Amino acid sequence: MESSVDRIGDPWGGRVPHGRRKRWSARVDSFLAEGVDPAMVQEWVQAASILHSDGDAMDIAVIDGRMVGVRGRATDRVNRGRLGPKDLFGWQANASPDRLRRPLVREGGRLVESDWETAMSRLVTRSHALLDDRGPGSIGFYTSGQLFLEEYYTLAVLARAGIGTNHLDGNTRLCTSTAAEALKESFGCDGQPGSYDDIDHADVIALFGHNIAETQPVQWMRILDRLEGTEPPRLICVDPRPTPVARNAAVHLAPRIGTNVALLNALLHEIIRTDRIDHRYVDAHTVGFEELAARVKDCTPAWAAGICDVPAERIGEAAELLGTADRLLSTVLQGVYQSHQATAAAVQVNNLHLIRGMLGRPGAGVLQMNGQPTAQNTRECGANGDLPGFRNWQNDAHVADLAEVWNVEPSTIPHYAPPTHAMQMFRYAEQGSIRMLWISGTNPAVSLPELARIRSILAQDRLFVVVQDLFLTETAQFADVVLPAATWGEKTGTLTNADRTVHLSAKAVDPPGEAKPDLNIFLDYAARMDFRDKDGGPLISWNDPESAFEAWKRCSAGRPCDYTGLSYAKLRDGSGIQWPVNEQAPDGTERLYTDGVSWAHPDVCENYGKDLVTGAADGVVEYRSLNPDGKAMIKAADYLPPHEIPTEEYPFQLTTGRTLYHFHSRTKTGRAPQLNEAAPDMWVEVNEADAAAQDLAEGDLVEVRSPRGALRGRLRVTKLRPGLLFVPFHYGYWDTPASSGPDTTTPGRAANETTITDWDPASKQPLFKTATAALSLIERGNGKQAPAPTTTASAPMDPASVPATTGGPRAQVSQAPDTAWDAPGGNP
Repeated sequence: MESSVDRIGDPWGGRVPHGRRKRWSARVDSFLAEGVDPAMVQEWVQAASILHSDGDAMDIAVIDGRMVGVRGRATDRVNRGRLGPKDLFGWQANASPDRLRRPLVREGGRLVESDWETAMSRLVTRSHALLDDRGPGSIGFYTSGQLFLEEYYTLAVLARAGIGTNHLDGNTRLCTSTAAEALKESFGCDGQPGSYDDIDHADVIALFGHNIAETQPVQWMRILDRLEGTEPPRLICVDPRPTPVARNAAVHLAPRIGTNVALLNALLHEIIRTDRIDHRYVDAHTVGFEELAARVKDCTPAWAAGICDVPAERIGEAAELLGTADRLLSTVLQGVYQSHQATAAAVQVNNLHLIRGMLGRPGAGVLQMNGQPTAQNTRECGANGDLPGFRNWQNDAHVADLAEVWNVEPSTIPHYAPPTHAMQMFRYAEQGSIRMLWISGTNPAVSLPELARIRSILAQDRLFVVVQDLFLTETAQFADVVLPAATWGEKTGTLTNADRTVHLSAKAVDPPGEAKPDLNIFLDYAARMDFRDKDGGPLISWNDPESAFEAWKRCSAGRPCDYTGLSYAKLRDGSGIQWPVNEQAPDGTERLYTDGVSWAHPDVCENYGKDLVTGAADGVVEYRSLNPDGKAMIKAADYLPPHEIPTEEYPFQLTTGRTLYHFHSRTKTGRAPQLNEAAPDMWVEVNEADAAAQDLAEGDLVEVRSPRGALRGRLRVTKLRPGLLFVPFHYGYWDTPASSGPDTTTPGRAANETTITDWDPASKQPLFKTATAALSLIERGNGKQAPAPTTTASAPMDPASVPATTGGPRAQVSQAPDTAWDAPGGNP
C-alpha cells in the first residue's frame, strides 16, 4: 500500500521486515516537485546517486527538459527502490539560480565573465609555458570523488602520459585512501572483499567508526529491516557519539579519540586467547599470524581499558560476539580512516576476518567503505595516487603494460617515485615547485585541514589556479580561471559504488548556459595541448562517454577491476553489476576471495606494502621473501599515542564528521531547501557533564579554538563521550551558499579552521579527528536551540526541550512497498 512519509523527520522511512538469508524486498521511494503528478512525467531517465557512496539506483523525472523529481529503481541490487534524503531532494540544486553558466577569468584582481576560447587559451598558454620553463612537475591536478569513471580515466591519461606529471590525486585522499591502503596491505590489491548483500546473511555486524545511518542511509534501512525480521543480527558499534547505530547495538564501545589500534589489539588478543581461530584458513591462506599473536599477547581488555577509557567488560563482550559469530560482517569508515594510526587500525579489522576465516562467504566479509559516490573510480582509473587498473608503480612490467595500452614509451609515465598525494601537492604549491593547480569538482578551501594555510597557498600570485565546478565556491574565489561544469543528470557516465557495483547514469536534461561535462573539458584541453602517442597519433582517441568507457575496458582487461564484460547496453534498464565482469564472470562477481587471495602474488600485486608506522614502502625483494606464494598478509601494529594530546590550555579532544542531510561542503545539499533547513548552520556538540562544568547550555553561542584557528556555533548537549567536542565539517566560512564572498576576519563556522596538518604515514589521509581544543562562551542562548538535527547522532539529551526536526509538506515522499515491484522488469 502506497504511503506518504516526511523523509526529513523520518529519514529512513517505513520498515519492511527482512529475515536472515532472505532476499530484501523492494520499497520504492519517489519524490516529485510540487504540483507534478506522476502521469505528467514525460520521461524517466536512469541514474544513480552522486551524493554518497551507496550508489543508489534511481530514475530522474523529466518534463519539458526540466528535472521534476526522482524515484528509486526497484530492480537494483543496491537499494531495491529505496532512496535516502539526499537522493530524494538533492537534485533540486541542479536548477539553482547561481549555477555557473559561463567561464570566468581574473582581470585586475577580479573574476569576470568570459568565453570558452579565452578561458581555455589562458589555461593552455600557461601549461605550455610551465612545461617549457619548469617541466611536468610544475603542474598538478586535484580532482573529486563525484565525477564519472570516463572522466577520471581521461584525466589520468592526459596528466600522466600527456603532461607527464606525477602530481594527480583526488579529494578521495580525504575519505577513502585508507580503505584502499588497508586492502592493499592485507590482500596485495585494492578491491572490496565484501558485498552489501552480506547484510542479508550476517548474524553479527560490526561497524568500526562508521555511522552508516547517516553516511549510507539506504544500507542502514537494510539493517533496520533485518533487526525487525527473523534471526536479527547483533550489532557492535565503535563510535564516540550516540549514533543511531549505537542506539541499536548489542555492544557500544565509545573509545577515546586516537586509540583505535589499542582497542582492536585487545579484541584480537581475546579471540586468540579463546582460540576462536580458523586454523585451517590461516594456515592455507595467510602469512604473519605468529607475529600478530606475539604482538597482542599482552593487549588485554584491562590494558586497553586504561588507554581507550572503555570498560574492560564491554571489550570482552564485543570480543565474544566477534569470536562466536557464524557469519561476521565488518564495516569501516571515517572514525578509523581520519583518526590516528588510520591504516594500522583498518588493517587490524582485516586481521579479525583473516584469523576467523570470515571472507568470501555470504554474510562473512569486510567493507572498507568509501565516503564518496565515485571514490572507487578514482582508485581504479589512477586519478588518486595509483596507476590505472591497480597496477604497481614499482613493477616495471606493470608500467610497460600500461604504456602499451596507451601506446607510449614506458619512460613517458612517471614512476620514479610514488604518485604524489594531495597533502604533498599542496605542500609543493606552498613551496613553489607546483605553479599550476587544476581543481575539478572539489572545494579544498573548506575541506582540507588548517584552512588559514590552504587559503594562503591558493592566494599566491605565483600559483595559477584553475577551478572546474558548478558554483562559485569558496575555492573558486581564488581561481585565475573558472570553468563551468555540467553535473549528474546533465551528462552520461558510469560510477562504481563501495561494493564494486557499476551503474550507468544517463543524461536527462541539458546543463545551464555554456556549462560542459567534465569529460568534454578534459578532451578539449587534450586536443588543444596536442598530446600524441609514440606513433604520432592522438594520445586520447575517444570523443564521448561510451567510447571513453570502451577505452577504459581495454585498460582494465586482465586486472582485478576487469570491466571487459560490461557495456552501456548491459548496464541499461536492469541492475548495477559488480566487477570483475569478464568471460569467467559474465554477470559480475558478488564477493572476492571465495577461494583464497588472488592478487597478492609478487608478480601481480598492486604494491609491495608499507611500514604501518613510518609509511616507508617495501620493495619487491622484501615482499617476495615474506609472501612468495601471494597469500593474505596478517600485519600487526603496536599502539602509539596520538601526536596531539589535551593540555590545560586545550583540554578537549575535537572530532569532525558528517550529518545525514549534507554532503561535503554543501555545494549541492545547501541549495536543496528540505536538506538545508534540516541542518542550516554549524553547531558544536558537547557531553552533558562537560557542559555543566562550564555552565553552558543548549543554544549557547560558543567558540571552539585549537592551536590553529577557531570557529563558532550554537551548542548542542548530547550523550557524546566526555572530554570530546564534535563539529560537522560541511560548513564553509560563508553565511549562505550564494554569498558574494568570504569573511575570514572573525572566527567563522568552518570546522577545518581548527584541524591539524597531519596525515597517516601509510595512506597519507589527513587526520581530521585528532585535534585538541578549548571551549568558551560567547553569548547566552536565551531560549535558542542549536541548528543540529534531532533525528540523528546529534539528538539532544532532553528531546522534549528542542523542537523535532521535520520537513513539513515539502518533504512528503511516496513509499510503495508493493510486491509487484519484485516482479521481473521491476519499474513499471
